[in-house]
Amino acid sequence: MGSSPTEKHLWSLQLHAALVVAKKNVLIYYLKAPVLIFGVLFPVFFFLAFATGRPVSVEEIAPGMLAMALFFTASAVGPLVTPWERQAKTYERLISSPASLEAILAGDVLAGLGFGAVFSAIPLALALALTKTTVAAPVELLVGLGLGALTFASLGVLLSAPATQSPSQIMMLANLVRLPLIFVSGVFVPIEKMPAWGRCLAASSPLSYCTDLVRRGFGYDGYFPLWLAPVALLGFTAIFLLVARRLHHLGRRKGQ
Repeated sequence: MGSSPTEKHLWSLQLHAALVVAKKNVLIYYLKAPVLIFGVLFPVFFFLAFATGRPVSVEEIAPGMLAMALFFTASAVGPLVTPWERQAKTYERLISSPASLEAILAGDVLAGLGFGAVFSAIPLALALALTKTTVAAPVELLVGLGLGALTFASLGVLLSAPATQSPSQIMMLANLVRLPLIFVSGVFVPIEKMPAWGRCLAASSPLSYCTDLVRRGFGYDGYFPLWLAPVALLGFTAIFLLVARRLHHLGRRKGQ
């Protein structure tokens, strides 16, 4: 049986609400400094500091830098949106609006996904213009960037779940989660060159699968089976959103 007209109308309203939330986030929060600092400058300097003095070419650096820039950009502001709104006393008005919690979280994810995709174009354009890097497999590259942005934006929404009005506390939590993921994800050291315990840790990080697809896009061999990386990214996305939804629901019940 198909959906009734009433159900379709509700779906349409919630989709519109998600788009309104995403637009609100972009206009109010995503034009602030953290996107530029944590999404672009931080990963670039982080990567260059690690790569300086190592016998690697710029072309080899490009896939990891692109994946890391996407990781930071898509998850940079999402964790801060809810604390900022709690601090400004606007969160209560948002959750009392007709928009469902799912629509609010979807809007947060859409904003992070969009900004991640837009800002990832900057290191991609620089790599193609200033180095001999070429796109050998555009489908793998686009799938890696698209699903990576979705997964990392979902991680940002999950990190925003703790009931606090202090953005600094959320930033500490976000960095506590994100920084270890970088070092086990094959961004700096290819996964196949890691010890056995490192390869096991790499398989638990969503950034590993995004980096793997981006490397394939630039013509390098992948570590994981081609089918596994997209499935893993979608799986991580589902887990992040389900846990975020649960934690936000618990926060509402406690009146936080």
